[in-house]
Amino acid sequence: MALAPTPDPEPVGLPDRPLESVDDPLTAPASGLPRAEPVAPSRRGEAVRLWFRPGIYVKRWLLLLFASIVILSLGAGYALRAVYSADVTFPDWVQPLTLQFLPRAVRAVLFAAIGVGMLMLSVYKLGQSVLGPFLSLGGTGTSIAARIYSSRLQSKGPRLVAIGGGTGMSAMLRGIKKYTNRISAIVTVADDGGSSGRLRNEYRVLPPGDFRQCLTALAETEPLMTQLFQHRWTGEGSLSGHSFGNLFIMAMAEITGNFETALAASGRVLNIRGQILPSTLQDVVLCATAGDEIRVGESRVPHGLTPVDRVFLDPPSPPINPEAELAILDAELIIVGPGSLYTSILPNLLVDGMVEALRASPAVKVYVCNVATQPGETHGFNVSRHLDVIEEHVGGNVFDYVIANSNHSLPLPASAVEDGSITRVVFDRERAAAKPVHYILADVASPTVSTHHDPEKLARVIMKRVWR
Repeated sequence: MALAPTPDPEPVGLPDRPLESVDDPLTAPASGLPRAEPVAPSRRGEAVRLWFRPGIYVKRWLLLLFASIVILSLGAGYALRAVYSADVTFPDWVQPLTLQFLPRAVRAVLFAAIGVGMLMLSVYKLGQSVLGPFLSLGGTGTSIAARIYSSRLQSKGPRLVAIGGGTGMSAMLRGIKKYTNRISAIVTVADDGGSSGRLRNEYRVLPPGDFRQCLTALAETEPLMTQLFQHRWTGEGSLSGHSFGNLFIMAMAEITGNFETALAASGRVLNIRGQILPSTLQDVVLCATAGDEIRVGESRVPHGLTPVDRVFLDPPSPPINPEAELAILDAELIIVGPGSLYTSILPNLLVDGMVEALRASPAVKVYVCNVATQPGETHGFNVSRHLDVIEEHVGGNVFDYVIANSNHSLPLPASAVEDGSITRVVFDRERAAAKPVHYILADVASPTVSTHHDPEKLARVIMKRVWR
């Protein structure tokens, strides 16, 4: 499987097709990459058929098993023939037991059918007995064949790097992990609000909140464990506002000695697909200028009377995490976003060496534009305005593709409609066409939370329209 070096033969900027045709339903499987969506068969027959689908790496060993049984049967047949050729007299009950009253051809077919049925049943039950305990953590109710098939296809997926933070990135990871398990999530360390901010101030560590969300998004454990990591205490005690996952990562950091090792250890506990890396290992503060005002702290950036002009890090130019840089240079596909433009995306891109590594990487780079605007950050922004802000901060020619939502039919929250604080991010065709990127317009909005991306829709667009 290879990554297409260029998009379909269309002019740079926008395809010369009407927007309605760009938004075709994603029903056909991608060329070059088998569908890797998890399979949860509802019937036993579907689970059996999975054993014979390409890419599972089981059929060859089943054939070897069948061949060995055939050879053993031949050996037994030669031994029986030697016994028959000797003048041995068998009891009368042997003839009806061995169906001597039937023609030899009928007996051969009958015994072969019984043998194959018993063999398949024994292999199926043996797989359940031997492999079941090892595959039980991530897929209650999922057949062994489905788990193996899904794992094999995911191991063939691209080496993917996701850059961002917050809810948007975790939603994207939740969908994309169904297609590949070679994921490196690079997460911002500028968060200073809520539980993360309190722990950061008290213990002088990197904020664990965004890392916790990515851990649970990539987790393959029982749902109860994921709920436990996301559990947040209420009330008025000292634990009020803290989430269990944040405290768990903090405890793991004290046990292992550093934050990076704690993330790796937490990933093993949750059996995540891939790895999670800080964008920088330096303690940084996100600041913003808004007119004559300077806002200090990520949680304060969106709040003020005037819109944000620029954001910057303090101290300036923190060095990129070496492991994150290696992951970017080794990647085949890099996804930036979705997420808050000023507080999740730009804090990563402003790290010294991050944009240079992106430009040096041979991977295809994709920017996922938000579905809706955010109060205090991107009010009134369209697609090209998002790209303008990124170019103003780090320069242009970073991305090859931009994914924008085309489904504006879903209703926005009633509160957003009343005060006008949240609107749809509109694709402005004329201005966008001037930028040297290839746009993909598709329905990626969540039908349940219309201001967010739908994980499965977004993952399908990335894998079928970009990686092919």
